[in-house]
Amino acid sequence: MFGIVRPCSHRLTEGLRTEWMAHLCGLCLALRSDHGQLARIVTNYDGLIVSVLTEAQVESRTGRRRTAGPCPLRAMRTAPVARGEGARLAAAVSLVLASAKVRDHVADRDGLLKRRPVALAARRIAASWDRAGARTGASLGFDTAVLVDAVDRQGAIEALAGPGTSLLTVTEPTETATAAAFAHTAVLAGRPHNTEPLAEAGRLFGRLAHLLDAVEDQAADAAAGAWNPLTATGTDLAEARRLADDAVHGIRLALREVDFVDGRLAHVLLAHELTQSVNRSFGTAGCAHGAAPGHPEAHGPHQPGPYGSPPPGGPYAPVPGNPYGSPPPGGPYAPVPGNPYGSPPQGEGPRPPAPRGFLTGCAVFAGLCCTCRMCCAKEYEGPWSRRKKEGFCRDCDCDCGDCGCCNCCEGCEGCGCCDCGCDC
Repeated sequence: MFGIVRPCSHRLTEGLRTEWMAHLCGLCLALRSDHGQLARIVTNYDGLIVSVLTEAQVESRTGRRRTAGPCPLRAMRTAPVARGEGARLAAAVSLVLASAKVRDHVADRDGLLKRRPVALAARRIAASWDRAGARTGASLGFDTAVLVDAVDRQGAIEALAGPGTSLLTVTEPTETATAAAFAHTAVLAGRPHNTEPLAEAGRLFGRLAHLLDAVEDQAADAAAGAWNPLTATGTDLAEARRLADDAVHGIRLALREVDFVDGRLAHVLLAHELTQSVNRSFGTAGCAHGAAPGHPEAHGPHQPGPYGSPPPGGPYAPVPGNPYGSPPPGGPYAPVPGNPYGSPPQGEGPRPPAPRGFLTGCAVFAGLCCTCRMCCAKEYEGPWSRRKKEGFCRDCDCDCGDCGCCNCCEGCEGCGCCDCGCDC
């Protein structure tokens, strides 16, 4: 529900940060205005990209902002927020896809949804979101049936997938849904010639979202015995990373073909921030601004992550006189001070807590937002996954003080840290 595009405030200029918040709040308020307070829980960072793309293509922004009242998520401050067809399309898409996610959680009997009364209530909410999204989509000339059809096909494709099945076969429904949403922004903006490149960007964005979700959830899915695209198809992480990098590069190429009026924010989110999302999911470093183009560290110095390689030779590497290697001194359960019976190997501890159900996670999400822990806390527990996460703006992982490239074409003087095709 959070989405894969979560820009750190340090990587945005003040103007772009204000624009990003305007679209985020605009999506939230569009959901409330058209569909009621409960619908606001489906606000997500990826959905607002639809609003960003629509506005980036229009000639005039007159009437596309309004001043919203105080909100706890903005520390009770007023703010300009996006309004208009882009925000409403983003709301319709978010509702339909959230409805599909609820039905998926009900089918999997996750958390509280194991209980029949709760599952029944969740189904009714999902059905109402489907109808509401369809109504809003129809008023904008967008048929949400393509989203519903994609979701319905997903289950059948997953049931047939097995070792040797192409991972792109599994991601196809998500690709189709996001391609349709991205392409319709060109229709709303009155620029039909942008439909084709935006559809391509949307298709690759959907592929990337599906891939990164699979990578981040693989360990938890294995522990819970849940289905995971990488595990089911036998795709290793190296191939998943190759597909993710190709998708990011393809999105950048597609964006070059789009006729934007002001595409700075769209460029930052889809050309720069997606690279950060890939690095975050695979546990690799971000960009190294100080490295020269072509340098091995031009895309970030290697840092061992959860998918990194073991120490050279491994713990049981061959030693002189023993070609079969030897265990670590003392063995994995060697006695330690105060415990003559030894201790388990480092890293073996209690199992991580089970993920929360959809509705419980929504309640925790609201609490995290209202208390600003999601932004400012050193560490917090993910509302759904229950994995430990760092606050978005605390101990930022970017080195933006080294150059201005993360401000995307504003003050950057050819540092060469990216291949996105922008002036920097």
